Amino acid sequence: MRSGDLTPVDGPAIDDAAMRALSRAREETLRDLQAAKFRRNAFLLRHDSRSTGRAKGRPAHLRWRSEVVCPTPAPHMVFQAYVQTVTAQTERLGRRELARHAPVHTWRFSPVVEALQTLRGVQCTVAVTTVAARGDLTRFEHPRQRMHSLGLTPSAYASGGRRPQGSLTKTGHAQARRALVAGAWAYRDPATVSRHLQLRLEKLPAAIQASSWQAQVRLCTRDRPLMATGKNAHQVVGAMAREWRAFLWAMATPMAVTPKAYRRLLVAAKALHGSHVHRQRRSPGVVSPSAAF
Repeated sequence: MRSGDLTPVDGPAIDDAAMRALSRAREETLRDLQAAKFRRNAFLLRHDSRSTGRAKGRPAHLRWRSEVVCPTPAPHMVFQAYVQTVTAQTERLGRRELARHAPVHTWRFSPVVEALQTLRGVQCTVAVTTVAARGDLTRFEHPRQRMHSLGLTPSAYASGGRRPQGSLTKTGHAQARRALVAGAWAYRDPATVSRHLQLRLEKLPAAIQASSWQAQVRLCTRDRPLMATGKNAHQVVGAMAREWRAFLWAMATPMAVTPKAYRRLLVAAKALHGSHVHRQRRSPGVVSPSAAF
């Protein structure tokens, strides 16, 4: 370690591991829900039962689904079992989201989560998933290193003077990469501040608000020029997610939590939520703020 041959590794703390476990549980429940919906819809297609409406999940579609009648009792029983499985998985997903959002206020990365939610396309789910999956976002010296760790950079094969690029490497944490790509789709529309985003912006300093608007001004103008060159929409969103990741890194840097600030956060959380909040065994490290670009 003294000679510099070893690279220090930042292991997750107890609270960080708990939030990561809750995020993985929600991801597994979401996959189970998607599989249950696929089985239910496949059953309807096998029996040539098609809805005349367009919006699935609406009251009209739910009424049509309740009126589906099979020719014999056995298939009808199977269909009802599929419907009940989807309902149970939906309720389970709601419980998983509530269980994950509850301890966010007492988490040491709570200021970082609040700062990330000022970005367009980032709500509590995307912010908590990103921070819980990767921990301290400012432990990298440059955001380009962070992009490599998430697999958002294109693969390349260098031979002589040529360097052809291929698809994304897709290395690193797949859950965090999917959350970033899902949030990057919001930047295909023109830059604007919605009502919900304005409510989140009012709680944070002016510097964070300026960074949020800067991200919109830069990224919302990237979609059409790239689409005009013949790029696929998914390729464009992947490029926007790679650039958007640098803004996440830049906004998380000034919100790094010191041990003293974390103790004040615990005292305030105990007064707000009761005495069931426990102190973390290991104090968070201090990260010095630095410029993003």
